[in-house]
Amino acid sequence: MFQITDTLLMVRPANFRMNEQTAVNNFFQAKLPFSPEQVNAQAQLEFDNFVKKLRSVGVQVIVIEDTTSPDTPDALFPNNWISFHANGDVALYPMFAENRRLERRDDILERLESEGFTIENIVDYTSAEEAQIYLEGTGSLVLDRVHHKAYCALSPRADEDLVIEFCEDFEYTPVIFTAYQTVDGQRLQIYHTNVMMALAETFAVICLDSIDDKSERKNVVKHLKGDGKEIIEITEKQMENFAGNMLQVKSKNGIPFMVMSEAAFQCLNQNQVNAIRKHCEILYSSLNTIEKCGGGSARCMMAEVFLPK
Repeated sequence: MFQITDTLLMVRPANFRMNEQTAVNNFFQAKLPFSPEQVNAQAQLEFDNFVKKLRSVGVQVIVIEDTTSPDTPDALFPNNWISFHANGDVALYPMFAENRRLERRDDILERLESEGFTIENIVDYTSAEEAQIYLEGTGSLVLDRVHHKAYCALSPRADEDLVIEFCEDFEYTPVIFTAYQTVDGQRLQIYHTNVMMALAETFAVICLDSIDDKSERKNVVKHLKGDGKEIIEITEKQMENFAGNMLQVKSKNGIPFMVMSEAAFQCLNQNQVNAIRKHCEILYSSLNTIEKCGGGSARCMMAEVFLPK
């Protein structure tokens, strides 16, 4: 069982903008003073440069073109509605925002099969939307695929019962907690686990300060250390610059890279950079427009493909 993959699925945006339906509980989003056309064009440029950088180091990227209809402003964050597993399972997840449910596309599965991947089984949780219960893929679940643990910060987009159901279906141990950020002087739940922590093969980047409950924090640390992960702590300020929204991937010849945005890289201090570089190379790309309007960064844009060939 591998923690990292050399194949990513990414969706090139067609109608990217600040999604008004997700902004209600994603406090990382902001409006930019540009026309929707300008915002989308800039997002496409950032996307294309990012894909080019990934491919230049030998990461395989399967690019899907988003469609202009239906209206899916967040389509470039596919990891929230789908995840791919080494046993051939594909999970489909219930989404908080109605317009994000439209991102689910059968032709994406067909494309993966045409690329030689095997899909054995689809585990579909999307009916939970009818009960207004959500679990947003590997945004909500940070998976340790080797030790079979699912780290999850509960929020309006990550329901505890559904986390446990996922863990039963996929044979993971749930590590559940609540993570907060300060918004206008209030402690509010962070919308996705993957903005406050990233799990690599031999280390974890995590904002422990966001876990206000000391026993929950201790439990997370116990699991990470117990599995031999070096803990690289980031501050809440760094988390706000998407330093928690990283993903480790590998090139075709097995060289690991920690992938992040330029904003994330620039907010790290030298000790943190050195700590990551002890384990692997760093790859970063400018995603400023995508981060500001979308409230998500590098990790959210990459759906890892672990399916058997």
